[in-house]
Amino acid sequence: MQKTDTQPATLEQAKELGLLESEFEQIKEILGRTPNFTETCIYSAMWSEHCSYKNSIKYLKTLPRDGAHMLVKAGEENAGLVDIGNGLACAFKIESHNHPSALEPYQGAATGVGGINRDIFTMGARPVAQLNSLRFGNIDSDRTKWLLKGVTKGIGDYGNAFGIPTVGGEVFFDESFNTNPLVNAFSAGIMKVGGTISATSYGEGNPVFIVGSATGKDGILGASFASKDITEDSVNDLPAVQVGDPFQEKLLLEATLELAKTDAIVGMQDMGAAGITCSTSEMSGKEGFGMDVWLDKVPTRQDNMKPFEILCSESQERMLVVVHKGKEQVVQDIFDKWDLNCVQIGVVTKGGILNYYMYDELVASTPAEPLVLGGGAPVYDREFKEPAYYQEYKKFDLNTVQEPTDYKEVAMQLIQLPNVASKRFVYEQYDSMVGTVNMSTNNPSDAALVNVKGTDTALAMTVDCNSRYVHADPVKGTEIAVSEAARNIVCSGGIPSAITNCLNFGNPYNPESYWQFVGAIKGMGNACRKFDTPVTGGNVSFYNQTSIDGVETPVFPTPTIGMIGIVPSKDNVMSIPFKNNEDHIFLIGESKNDISSSEYLANIVGVKGSPAPAFDLDEEYQLQETIKELINNKLINAAHDCADGGLFTAVFEMAYPNAFGFEITSDSELRKDAFLFGEAQSRVVVGVSDDKLDAFVEFMAQSETAFSQLGNVTKQDVVVDEENWGNINEIKALYLTSIENKMNK
Repeated sequence: MQKTDTQPATLEQAKELGLLESEFEQIKEILGRTPNFTETCIYSAMWSEHCSYKNSIKYLKTLPRDGAHMLVKAGEENAGLVDIGNGLACAFKIESHNHPSALEPYQGAATGVGGINRDIFTMGARPVAQLNSLRFGNIDSDRTKWLLKGVTKGIGDYGNAFGIPTVGGEVFFDESFNTNPLVNAFSAGIMKVGGTISATSYGEGNPVFIVGSATGKDGILGASFASKDITEDSVNDLPAVQVGDPFQEKLLLEATLELAKTDAIVGMQDMGAAGITCSTSEMSGKEGFGMDVWLDKVPTRQDNMKPFEILCSESQERMLVVVHKGKEQVVQDIFDKWDLNCVQIGVVTKGGILNYYMYDELVASTPAEPLVLGGGAPVYDREFKEPAYYQEYKKFDLNTVQEPTDYKEVAMQLIQLPNVASKRFVYEQYDSMVGTVNMSTNNPSDAALVNVKGTDTALAMTVDCNSRYVHADPVKGTEIAVSEAARNIVCSGGIPSAITNCLNFGNPYNPESYWQFVGAIKGMGNACRKFDTPVTGGNVSFYNQTSIDGVETPVFPTPTIGMIGIVPSKDNVMSIPFKNNEDHIFLIGESKNDISSSEYLANIVGVKGSPAPAFDLDEEYQLQETIKELINNKLINAAHDCADGGLFTAVFEMAYPNAFGFEITSDSELRKDAFLFGEAQSRVVVGVSDDKLDAFVEFMAQSETAFSQLGNVTKQDVVVDEENWGNINEIKALYLTSIENKMNK
């Protein structure tokens, strides 16, 4: 061990590790001395934005956390937990792995999948489903193609080998993500109510074990790396990217769930960001206990690893387990059975102090509480300022856009845009059927549906956010993100229950980026309170931008919403495809003279600056209540919300799965491009069979929700305003192959 590890650190070293000068002074006050280099690394990791949420926690605390189904509140455990009935609970969470994926897309994405699944099974829940939310740059660029191929292969290879189905997700392309992609991974698991394993530590003398993989030099100071800008020099941070092993994780899953059935565990925590540093401090900080930890006992993959390397490594497939004294052999036997490392590296102590030793030499000592969120970690309220573009976007005038002369040509262009076209290139790399719980593979619905075996219920889950909307108006755009998630669940036959979020923004020290963040939190709170979907936790990812020649360019702000819903009866499951020839097609909700922030306006007309689309939260709530009743009364047989691409895209996506055509008529009181391609919110297209028509119309006439008949399902031709736009299978071929063709150029 080099002496510099235990000698007093310098301010320059602290700054290189990402600490502010004021924070370095604060550490001195906490310790009553200058920290050594190892201790400075500990604080650098724990006070990074990634671990401490120091620039976001003030606003995160304003989000609603209480709800009818909540079993665990935000921040209490590794993931959120909601009651889903029948004595069962669902643990779920979403997290980002953006910066690692920007440098090494395959491992960056793969380890994101591994990490989020560990958060689920560390609580004692068996993962049953995964989703992902991805953002990439211009699809025509070589870098975007490299990133897209690497990320999707990483997700597919890890998830498929681990044996958990990927049941849904979203992919969005925009030039703001050219350098810095977003890779958000969501996982959900099922467990018995009352079977939660807590991420805590207590009991003086209780042994502390590290289990799973050996510790290596991959991912060292990864939390600090995730808390700074992507620059031209970021390639030098490649060692901060972890390396995953899904087969090892599968063994760890089975060993953990077997251990959960015993009475041996005090607490357990996944080793994600900041590794041993994070798990020892967070487990200790909650209960006021400390730990003595011997780093030389940690199984390592390389010889002569330094204390700070062992402490801050983010090697994957590892967990920290605190065991009741006397139960050590129970734990050892289980992990021996699964051929996994299981080594006691420490003991729980009184007093809240963390002491780290290397061959009995004390190399670092600090109180646990000042390290952690909710303890003494710094909390900041950054300056924010409305950017000039916000008011400029509001000046957009619909009348300055000429209507198309050839609507068929525009429609064919629209369905081939990367944000509208089929994402088959992505999802066909994922195993969606392993585990036999996916109910949406052969009969797609707006939300992914997962069978809760042995019950009459199902889980509905979705990830949603239109980054362009949020960029145009952070408050309204995030209200729309929550609302669309809820709308997808409702259109699938479910009742929205709770959300987790992954908040992807630029540099918090940039007042305009921080303004976007503050607005997004306000919008999220508004919508979550409206739909009674409390926030169970999630992840904040700042510094998503590129810095080239000193110019910072933030990504589109992306507060991804992961939502869980409960389908009370599998008989009420609703799917997207039209069911019968000559069924009636209705629009629930009201179309508007609005093309703002639509794919049509941004990527066909070429106008990038416009407000968020028309949206009213009360109108949205009423729409969803109406859809629930239509499904409960079995008055509709297909439902699909109008989202990216507008109404024409929604009707097309309902028609092509069963090779039906359709005949629709536009509203003569609206601009035709607004009616067909606008993305005004709070609209759902439904299919109604002939024998239900009268009851449907009677019900809707008595409701407070607008509705109108669009037309009918036909055999194969697509007819709009009496103009034949072609055969559904020919249009489907354009839709399905667009991204593949671009990727193969």
